Amino acid sequence: MKARTAPEAATAETPSDVDGLDHVRRDRLKKLSRIRELGIDPYPYSYHKTHTVGDVLERFDQLKDAQKKVRLAGRLMSLRLMGKAAFAHLQDEDKRLQIYVRRDVIGEPGWSLFLLLDIGDIVGVAGLLFKTRTEERTLEVAELQLLTKNLRPLPAVKEKDDKTWYGWDAQEERYRNRTIDLILNSNSRKMLLRRSRLVSFIRNFLDERGYVEVETPILQPIYGGANARPFTTYHHTYDRELYLRIADELYLKRLIAGGIPRVYEIGKDFRNEGIDRFHSPEFTMLECYHAYENYDYYMDLLEELLSLLAKDPSISATKRWEERQIDMSPPYERITMAQLIREHSRIDITNRDRNELALEIKKKLKRVEPHWGIGKLIDELFTKEVEPKLIQPTFVKDYPVETSPLAKRHPDNPALVERFELFVGGGEIANAFSELNDPIDQLRRFEDLLKLREQGDEEAPPIDRDFIEALEIGMPPTAGLGIGIDRLAMLLTGGSSIREVTMFPVLKPKE
Repeated sequence: MKARTAPEAATAETPSDVDGLDHVRRDRLKKLSRIRELGIDPYPYSYHKTHTVGDVLERFDQLKDAQKKVRLAGRLMSLRLMGKAAFAHLQDEDKRLQIYVRRDVIGEPGWSLFLLLDIGDIVGVAGLLFKTRTEERTLEVAELQLLTKNLRPLPAVKEKDDKTWYGWDAQEERYRNRTIDLILNSNSRKMLLRRSRLVSFIRNFLDERGYVEVETPILQPIYGGANARPFTTYHHTYDRELYLRIADELYLKRLIAGGIPRVYEIGKDFRNEGIDRFHSPEFTMLECYHAYENYDYYMDLLEELLSLLAKDPSISATKRWEERQIDMSPPYERITMAQLIREHSRIDITNRDRNELALEIKKKLKRVEPHWGIGKLIDELFTKEVEPKLIQPTFVKDYPVETSPLAKRHPDNPALVERFELFVGGGEIANAFSELNDPIDQLRRFEDLLKLREQGDEEAPPIDRDFIEALEIGMPPTAGLGIGIDRLAMLLTGGSSIREVTMFPVLKPKE
């Protein structure tokens, strides 16, 4: 018996090694030519399946007893030749079924084709189901059709005691070659499906509550809605610079002003910033806005949404974050930023002189820049001293006005704004405001940001005059919410990095 669990590719440690296996590719190209010489199209247009492998495994006894021919299609993941017969495993999506091929059953033409097959080939098979002496569920192949010839061998696969190892398992290489990763790694496939269901769930949740899904420009003449450095591009016909959006906010609020009371968008935003396990230059955001509400409304809505997501087994794979149990059932703690900073750092940030506060904060931080205002000082202190400790869902509310130029001032303290961020697992998941709709105050804050920009702050956005005009036309009192879909997917699926839940992340070029 000759067993092949990774033909000719057993030494393929990474895709770069596979690229070097020219002799393997040449051998498979020769097989491809021989297949064509047999009059067989190695890349046919279609194949009619009666079942998936998952269907067969779920209804195996019923289908076996019916003695009805089953037609399946999938990728060959192992081959074991035994003279005039062979066993193999067929993979369809994330399920595998053993197939049994005999020369005297499929005939000489079929057997000649089978001997030219390799692991990684995609085939269609038809036949009856049975169980082997070891009770393994198996399909005996009566018909065989090649659907796609594999020319690039898969990395080595080793299986023992229901565990699987790959000769290629470097995390960075998995991100670089999702095609191989999805073929070999069932966890990656599950992550993709859970994320897809997560987005669909959120859409349905908002649709049922009367929100209208819209699309706003990705290419923008003026970027805004956040403090971030944009990606810049150029439009030749109009002879002008354009920017990839850093946020959807300003366009969505123009729709609110136009009389659409509930809107949302799920789409890509782009920020030309550093990369770590929580940050990517390309990421997916949900932004939604509700007229005539304030930020308290979105605390209630988030509690409802997240608790439902956490209960859905098709979406949520874990209720732990780095070995710590997380309880997603409401109510979540609601506490001010000032209270948390006082509790964790013993610094009172309320009504403080900037220089005096800077001296205190400098004892906690490695550095304090001379140009940092009170808002920046408080934000840096909170990030270091408080944020990593917020494991259970926590609404942190009432932020300094300097860090929230698009939020309405707090009625009890004009130095603060009605803003909250939701933290879970030591990281921010959502951000919400009672939206500023006073055009005079908004223009003044934009002008303050423009001064920072002139002083060299590359993340300070320019003034969006069209947005100011929309506010002057009149935008009703409004609440706005943003949720980082990638981070939420990390939390619910147990991913340790944003790259795990992003199928094709931005990566450093290979040397």
